[in-house]
Amino acid sequence: MSGALLDIKKKIASVKNTRKITKAMQLVAASKMRQFQKRAVSTRSYVWNLMDMLEENIDVQSSYTEAREAGEILFVLYTSDKGLCGPLNNKLINGLFRSELWNSLTEEQRMLITIGKKGHDAARNLGVHVDKNLVGVPEKMNDVEALKSIDKILDFWRNGKAKQIIFVAPHYKNSFTFYPVLKTFLPFSKKMIESNIGHSEHAHSKRKPDPLTIYEPTKEVVISRLHEQVIMSMFVESFLELKASEYSSRMMAMQSATDAADKVTAGLSLQYNKARQQEITREIAELVGASDAISS
Repeated sequence: MSGALLDIKKKIASVKNTRKITKAMQLVAASKMRQFQKRAVSTRSYVWNLMDMLEENIDVQSSYTEAREAGEILFVLYTSDKGLCGPLNNKLINGLFRSELWNSLTEEQRMLITIGKKGHDAARNLGVHVDKNLVGVPEKMNDVEALKSIDKILDFWRNGKAKQIIFVAPHYKNSFTFYPVLKTFLPFSKKMIESNIGHSEHAHSKRKPDPLTIYEPTKEVVISRLHEQVIMSMFVESFLELKASEYSSRMMAMQSATDAADKVTAGLSLQYNKARQQEITREIAELVGASDAISS
């Protein structure tokens, strides 16, 4: 076998090995996507129920409903820690840095918290100051770990540095559709509640407030704790939607890579067969020529 045929054969083997890897990553991503999809949908429903409870008591004020004039707008940008997930991270990064709200503010009027390595790297490359970076958030995040992360975000509100907190995260709709959204979490208001409930694809039944409800210790304390619970739930929901979107995008990217490997393999196989046919034809011609020379 000639050197050219050996080179083509090695390329075919290499592409096939790459295809095995991309196919395995596609199957793993599909499995994890379904897991996070179920958790995200269930958590989103839980958040909507909490929103309903807050809307029933919308007139009750707490430190989280305070409309502030002083302070900066805090943006929380969700991205993944890893690549190979298609356009997901670029969509989220562009969704923030190209947004009208972000560009209408000066550096002194805004703060940024990044969750995920890709968002932090993008901000650094663009020369944007990052006030806090949260990386390595575990996929199997429990309530305690969620509270640790959300407390770092709420500290900017509690110490009066932030007058508004906006989360930039993907809204997961299905395996093929997700889009970046800017969700205002603080301060709480009826407009904010309606804005977040508006992401629901299902009609919500409104419950009437029960005047006989007894709050312990007080209604104000209960509502304040409920505000914190909504924030934590929204944090978990956004994180799960990010992971579902990440694995969905990675599944599609690996499927495209697998299809591309199949096309390359088909092209190399055709090239190999042609080269092999030319080699056989050349050898036959040499044998015929040698036979004619001997007979003459």
